[in-house]
Amino acid sequence: MKLLLTTLSAIALAAPAAAQVRALDNGVEVARGQMAVRVTALTPSILRVRLADGGEWPEDASWAVPTEVRAKRVKVNAAPDGFATEALRVSVDPKTLQVTVRDPAGKVIVRDAYSPVIGPGGGFGMGKDMPMGERYYGLGDKTGPFDRRGASYVHWNTDTFGYGRETDPTYKSIPFYVATGGEGGSYGLFLDNPTRSWFDFGHRHDGDLEIGAPEGPADYYLIAGPSMAEVVRRYHDLTGKAPLIAPWGLGYQQSRYSYMSDTEVREIAGRLRKDKIPADVIWLDIDFQDRNRPFTTNARTFPDLPRLAHDLKVDGFGLVAITDLHIAHAPDQNYAPYDSGVAGNHFLRTGKGETYVAPVWPGPSVFPDFTRKASRDWWGGLYKDFVAAGIAGFWNDMNEPAIFETPSKTMPLDNIHRIDGDGFATREAAHSEVHNVYGMQNSRATFEGLRKLDPEARPFVMTRATYAGGQRYAVTWTGDNNATWDHLKLSVQQLVSLGLSGFSYSAADIGGFTGGPSPELLTRWIQIGAFTPVMRVHAAKDTPRSEPWVDGPEHLALRRKAIEERYRLFPYLYAVAEQQARTGDPIVRPVFYDFAASGCDSPMSFTLGGDLLVAASPKPESPQPYDVCLPKGGWYDYWSGRKVTAKAGEKADSVGETPRIDRLPVFVRAGTILPRQPLVQSLRETPRGALELAIYPGPDCGGTLYLDDGKARAIERGAYLRQSFRCAETAEELRIELGAREGRWKPWWREFRVTIHGPAGTGTVRLDKRGVAAVHDEAAETLTFLIPDTGTAARVTVAAR
Repeated sequence: MKLLLTTLSAIALAAPAAAQVRALDNGVEVARGQMAVRVTALTPSILRVRLADGGEWPEDASWAVPTEVRAKRVKVNAAPDGFATEALRVSVDPKTLQVTVRDPAGKVIVRDAYSPVIGPGGGFGMGKDMPMGERYYGLGDKTGPFDRRGASYVHWNTDTFGYGRETDPTYKSIPFYVATGGEGGSYGLFLDNPTRSWFDFGHRHDGDLEIGAPEGPADYYLIAGPSMAEVVRRYHDLTGKAPLIAPWGLGYQQSRYSYMSDTEVREIAGRLRKDKIPADVIWLDIDFQDRNRPFTTNARTFPDLPRLAHDLKVDGFGLVAITDLHIAHAPDQNYAPYDSGVAGNHFLRTGKGETYVAPVWPGPSVFPDFTRKASRDWWGGLYKDFVAAGIAGFWNDMNEPAIFETPSKTMPLDNIHRIDGDGFATREAAHSEVHNVYGMQNSRATFEGLRKLDPEARPFVMTRATYAGGQRYAVTWTGDNNATWDHLKLSVQQLVSLGLSGFSYSAADIGGFTGGPSPELLTRWIQIGAFTPVMRVHAAKDTPRSEPWVDGPEHLALRRKAIEERYRLFPYLYAVAEQQARTGDPIVRPVFYDFAASGCDSPMSFTLGGDLLVAASPKPESPQPYDVCLPKGGWYDYWSGRKVTAKAGEKADSVGETPRIDRLPVFVRAGTILPRQPLVQSLRETPRGALELAIYPGPDCGGTLYLDDGKARAIERGAYLRQSFRCAETAEELRIELGAREGRWKPWWREFRVTIHGPAGTGTVRLDKRGVAAVHDEAAETLTFLIPDTGTAARVTVAAR
């Protein structure tokens, strides 16, 4: 492939005409022969690179990057071979059209390996240098190695039931990677081409990162850091941030394919409450429907869905119902979604102009044309009755789109879509162009419909298939995984990779969808899942049950403990989620995201918000001891609260762990102020008692509290609470600063219960100038005291030993 591309490049650039360099106020355009490259600066650190053949530039449109973002521009300082921004120096070789991007000191951030090429059929290829020390992450929930170096991938949304570690492609296409470890720091590359593109990270040719597609625009964005965190934040600036989730969406969620009746759902809810397992959501898979037809209910097994939703809500549960995108082909059967879809001309057509009909769960089915705004509006309106019935959220499955009884697993590539909006010219397009955005536009239609039907609610939509930017509309999960230790390990990698790729709200089917987990596997998966963004247990109908109680009281106790800890941590988790909505920082992150110098890169270690480090065994099926890599600066054991005595290393420290089913190693960064709440059985329940501030003294000591009323426009209406906390330690005292509070949301607590971990003081505590009673537990190495929450700034001092 490299030889072919370089040969085509040479042919394309062999024209005798001299290169033409045209300076733009926000970039440069260089043409030679039939080829041209245009590099423009959207911001000082984000570049857009577009290729043209024969002077024809691709359409300036995108499903991933909103029009107002593509329109951004900064003025640049022109140079003979390119331009400079305040953050970057860009040069384009007029002989080869190769682009090089450097930092202001001249260090190379990214450089073309050879000349780009556009083939005679419209396909293109290009290459980037791969320095020896550079590593590559992202691409959503792709399988394969965590570091993508040495592997290759195809972006083509595919239904991959029971996929394996080497399966590719899978359900999603997110053609974005982050490179780290290069001379000029980290950078990201997003190829905004939704067709069947490919990335090769030195798989076929060591040292060359090759990118191409058989059709579609040669249109990509280069995002400079220099840190990984800056790259990821800027990628979110480009493609959008996930809106803050409804609080209950962070609770424990119980699912199965399928809970077969109203009676069974009530039994599951009753058992969760009887066994005091905190939970917020029960999911309804396709069997709640009439003959698997979306937007219907089986009147025999679910005779009164609104009553069920109401009764569960009273007990602190919400229902999430599946609505697959395939509408049953049911003419003259009074099936409203089909009849109204036909009346509005909302279904896809074949290349011959006939309505496309294919088999899926309802049997012969038709498929909405989601690239058409009128069809998205129609689809969103179908949720009216479910919203009125009190269904809390919705699940868009099978939207690759998956088609039965065909080797391709999807619809013909010449099916006809109609495109309008998002900067595109109104036109018809073949499915080959639209395939990878089809699931994203399905979830978009659902999200926008729900927002219109209930403007005060935050829509909860889960999608299986999506494209870059789809985080604006839905949470996602990793699809039909397996009940194996390897899939537990893979799921951690997938969730971290999704976070780096825009999808902070992600889930894996805890326990595995196929096969049935052993008691130990389900327990460990629940323990790890308690620290992931969306916590859902889900399994196929032909597998053993996977509810928390199925393996007896000992495993139930361990699983309950993990879920309870998630609920106690809700104030911290919600503050991390709100940070994501503002900045784009993922909820779960690789350790090196916040601690780049540490070199900690175990695929089973990750942080929740940067302050909690979860460190499961890198070989979770093995009883062998292992070392946990801990970044410099100090850490506390989350469960005991004691400071960790670690073995010092050059870049990071380490502590030994021996796997035990009753312990998931979790550590707290020294310098963390961690908000926690009293235990509740549902996040819809108001906690009783004081809000805890757990203080782990150390460098850069601080924490943030964010809570709100859970409604869509909480911040706009001032119905939120944000407060920061700081602490500093001297030889004389530990000083704790409670910052001024923002927002008008009234908290449920009246006091803070402050717990200082470590030998911080003797118990002499003052709030401003008033003495405060404190309890010093020498054995636990804690100091605990209560202070009133006045809603204003305050200072607490604790005398040193």
